[in-house]
Amino acid sequence: MPRTAEPRPPAAPVSRRQQARRVAILRAAGELASREGLAGVQMLDVAKEAGVAIATLYRYFPSKTHLFTAVLEWHIETFLSGRHETGGNGKGGRAHEVAETLIALTLRLLESPLLASAVAMSSFTEYAGTTPTRYDIAGSYLGRTVLRLLGVHEPGEEDRSTARLLIYCWWGLFVAAQTEEISVQRVEADLRLAVRLILAPYEAD
Repeated sequence: MPRTAEPRPPAAPVSRRQQARRVAILRAAGELASREGLAGVQMLDVAKEAGVAIATLYRYFPSKTHLFTAVLEWHIETFLSGRHETGGNGKGGRAHEVAETLIALTLRLLESPLLASAVAMSSFTEYAGTTPTRYDIAGSYLGRTVLRLLGVHEPGEEDRSTARLLIYCWWGLFVAAQTEEISVQRVEADLRLAVRLILAPYEAD
């Protein structure tokens, strides 16, 4: 029997022009998903909206799942980098800063329900895939942000595990809010509680 070809990995942009093209694709996909939802977005429409050839789109994103997983990561990085530039108030301790950052990120993503649904569904599909892409969550932009808020510059394994626990907790609550299993107010309260419990050792330092 012929073997099914393995999906090739996404190409990484190298030049500034390629990076700008990739961002244009992510922005176009996000805007289309905000209007149409995941099912209503076609890869050809994304390419047209971004002003790129369909071959270029598939070179960076071999599937719609790859594309919207990247859209989520891009939105997280864009929001958190802007928040970092404005700076926090520095009051309330490290647990407070982490909790308020995760709450603010949740609220930002939920501003567009269809987009929130699209990125959540894509992440589930990626995780359940036969050859899912695995990456270090603690080393992601969100993970690095959490560690920075904790004042950790050279994280050990326990620090990285702590960051992963916080992100897994945040993601579960984000999905619950996105599917309306719990209210946004409940998400905020649960996030503050979870962060306080997980970070109790750091607050004691």
